[in-house]
Amino acid sequence: MKLNYFLLVAIIFNFSCTPRNLAYFSDLKQNTAYEEAILNDIDPKIQTYDLLSITVTSLNPEANALFNTGVAAQAKTITDFSLSRSNNSELAREGYLVDKTGSIDFPVLGKIKLVGLTKTQATEMLKNQLKLHLKDPIINVRFLNFKITVVGEVNRPATFSIPSERINILEALGMAGDMTAFGKRENVLIIREENGIRKMTRLNLNNKEILNSPYFYLQQNDVIYIEPDKMKQVQASTNTRTISIIASLTTLLIVVASRLL
Repeated sequence: MKLNYFLLVAIIFNFSCTPRNLAYFSDLKQNTAYEEAILNDIDPKIQTYDLLSITVTSLNPEANALFNTGVAAQAKTITDFSLSRSNNSELAREGYLVDKTGSIDFPVLGKIKLVGLTKTQATEMLKNQLKLHLKDPIINVRFLNFKITVVGEVNRPATFSIPSERINILEALGMAGDMTAFGKRENVLIIREENGIRKMTRLNLNNKEILNSPYFYLQQNDVIYIEPDKMKQVQASTNTRTISIIASLTTLLIVVASRLL
C-alpha cells in the first residue's frame, strides 16, 4: 500500500515538473503585428432536420399571408446570445423542418429540396420559383435551431443557441466560461455532422494556424469537447483520503530533501 502512495507522489512530482502551455496562440511572437485575409469563414449549409424560418414579402398582402403560414412565431427576442442557452430559453415557434430527404414542404410550391444549400442559395432558389406567383418577392431565410455544444473541461458546459448564426471556437469557449486549467488546449476535439457523415478533428489552440482551419468557424450542431489532462485523471481516480496522505508525504519529502541539501 505504501509503495502505491510513493508511486503516486512520484507521479505528482513528474506532472508538477512538466510545464504546461495554457496560452492560446503561444507561437505568435509578442509585440508582433499579425495580419492575414480570412478565407475560412464559409456560410453554413442547410442540413437535414434543420428548422428554417422563411418569410416572403411582396406588394400583395394576401399572397404574403399565404406564403408565410410557416413563419416562426417567437415568444421573445434574444438580444444577448451569450446568455441564450437552449436549455433555459426555448422559444415557442414554428418553422419549416428539413426532412430526412433534405426537403421542406412549402405552400403552393410543394416539396423543395434545400439540403446542401447556403441561405443565400436557398433564398435565390425560392425567389426564382416565387416569381411565377408574386411580383418582386423578397425572401428571408434564417436558421431557427443554430446551436453549438461545449462540454468537458470548461467552466460552464452547455448547449448554446446562436441567433447571429456565426460563431468561432474562441467565442464558443468564451460562452462556456473558458477552459479550466486542466483543459488540453493542444487537443480540442470538434465533432461535426455533414450530409449524413460524422466528422471529427482535433485542433491545437496553442498554434495560430487554427485560425485558418475550416473548423475555426463553427457550424450548426457542432460539438466541442475539451479533454482533461493527466493530472485531472489522477485526481479523479484518487479518493480524498489518499490525496490527504499524498499531500502529507509530499510535504515530508520536501522537508527531508531540504535538510539533505
